[in-house]
Amino acid sequence: MGFSVAVREHIMIAHSFKGEVFGPAQKTHGATYVVDAEFFSDKLDKDNIIVDISLAMTSLKEVLAPYNYQNLDEIEEFKGINTTTEYLSYVIFEKMKARFVGKFQGQLKISLHESHVAWASYQGSV
Repeated sequence: MGFSVAVREHIMIAHSFKGEVFGPAQKTHGATYVVDAEFFSDKLDKDNIIVDISLAMTSLKEVLAPYNYQNLDEIEEFKGINTTTEYLSYVIFEKMKARFVGKFQGQLKISLHESHVAWASYQGSV
């Protein structure tokens, strides 16, 4: 993929994990994620863009809004699920993908940065 456009937002959440592998993170704890949505395409459209950056920014903000300042353990769609960074990147990808069908063709990558040294991503076709 030759071209890319990325937008960034953040969310602050609380959650806990089930399983010994998570150690102290089994207890409720907070996280602030910097969330990137990066769009990739081999070609520009008639306006010389790959995606409407304003739509990308608005969409990411709207997709994240229901989770911001929430305890994910209390949200119905996450009941009984370990909301790992990897899993959340997939959930956000699917919600963003649904908004861009017919408006963008290429690859979309969602990255959740837990810190400046650790992050997880999910990438797929739109």
